[in-house]
Amino acid sequence: MDNASPQEPRWLTEEEMESWLALTSVLIRLSAALDGQLQRDSGISHFEYQVMAMLSMTEGRTVRMSELAALSDGSLSRLSHVVKRLEKRGWVRREPDPADGRYTLAILTVEGWKKVAETAPGHVDAVRRYVFDALTKAQVRQLRDIGRRISLAIDPDETCLGGR
Repeated sequence: MDNASPQEPRWLTEEEMESWLALTSVLIRLSAALDGQLQRDSGISHFEYQVMAMLSMTEGRTVRMSELAALSDGSLSRLSHVVKRLEKRGWVRREPDPADGRYTLAILTVEGWKKVAETAPGHVDAVRRYVFDALTKAQVRQLRDIGRRISLAIDPDETCLGGR
């Protein structure tokens, strides 16, 4: 039997706790605010918009589902459910990848492109209002750097960053 005592947890300092609570508040409240704005103004969730927006920025508005999952910061399973809903609305379609039939391509339709184009101005306004209007240019750069560092701590191989 090992007599070694368990190592004491590395408790957060008071400053770290304040920072952690501020971050968790932002994560929860910002997500809810953006989702609410998109639901209210466009009838779609934030994740649905993210999926279509990421597709809209790819060459030919087409990408493999596995790559789209990484680009939209979601699991392949979650993405499949969302794409199924988007297909029913005529905004996205799926088809086998002609280069490798083991993969499935997600394609933003013309109607999907129109939905992204009509939704984007309100979403950008909300993002600007909730995030960027509250920050200085230096803080925006710091936010980018902090976000990247935290993302890399979570995912050192950058499988969820989609090359960003």
